[in-house]
Amino acid sequence: MTFIAKPKVAHPSLPKNALGFTRRDYEGALSTLCAGCGHDSITAAIVEASWALAIEPQNMVKLSGIGCSSKTTAYFVSGGHGFNSVHGRMPSIAMGANAANRNLQYIGVSGDGDTLSIGLGQFCHAIRRNLNMLYIIENNGVYGLTKGQFSASADVGSTAKKGETNFQPPIDPVLLAMTLGASFVARSFSGDKQQLVPLIQAGLSHQGFALIDVLSPCVTFNDHEGSTKSYAYTREHYEPAVHADFVPLEREITATYQEGETLPLVMHDGSRIVLRKLDGAYDPTNRTLAAAQIHERMKAGEYLTGLLYVERSQNEFHQLNATPDTPLNSLAFEVLSPGAQALEKVLARYR
Repeated sequence: MTFIAKPKVAHPSLPKNALGFTRRDYEGALSTLCAGCGHDSITAAIVEASWALAIEPQNMVKLSGIGCSSKTTAYFVSGGHGFNSVHGRMPSIAMGANAANRNLQYIGVSGDGDTLSIGLGQFCHAIRRNLNMLYIIENNGVYGLTKGQFSASADVGSTAKKGETNFQPPIDPVLLAMTLGASFVARSFSGDKQQLVPLIQAGLSHQGFALIDVLSPCVTFNDHEGSTKSYAYTREHYEPAVHADFVPLEREITATYQEGETLPLVMHDGSRIVLRKLDGAYDPTNRTLAAAQIHERMKAGEYLTGLLYVERSQNEFHQLNATPDTPLNSLAFEVLSPGAQALEKVLARYR
């Protein structure tokens, strides 16, 4: 995977945070995603939130799996630690890193395919263990890198570019997370920066597993089957010098609407979704009410956005496992490996 570095030139009048860093210091490589992709809007929101919280770049750990969404970690906080895992295995890598060093800030970026299909089991166990991390799902309902097949989050009745209709019910990551006991659950839209940035800030500040499911439109248009001018047909019948697809330039979809309001949005492919922003009377600490509200709005064909549920009293991963305050990777060898006699005493308990 090739990344293009951004120029390091910054205007001297750019505002600085408490650490003396500008927003440019929290950027990464130039994006290679399609123009207008919602994922780039999420990247911009992460940059803004990280800058506002004055996070030390070297203290951030960025993790991802495989997919369009998993490229996002290259596009923010270039001074942080990054790791692309095997498809769907990001949560276990995050768990191992977090267990070794609890003092770092962990943020995982995944997609609906990476999370809800091959990675579903790992996702569930990260929630169950209340791993202290922010987990962002860039949810577009398709497998973008492999030409737009339906993902597990595709709605019933949605139609693919090639014309087929999805009849399988979706897995809703928000309801799944709440059912599994997640202590911070939110949903937003990539084009609503006003809502998304503070949600990311809250998620990064939360002690425990914080999930933000972000609806993020895919702008890629697939060519139809049967056309002699299609990329597939050309590649089967000719020997091209370079394999390249063309994706028409699209504008970013943005959303501005007030608390309690609904907003219908038309996606790049002509499909329509309806967002409903939570109002001030909503209680995000009532799990039962939150689940009922989400179900009710889903029946009405609406996506409820905002902080859907939060619980501050849950013990996070290190509290549950009674690990020491000192990161495990900083403990002396003698403490981590007390010797054969100590091991014998432990084994004797099970005899």
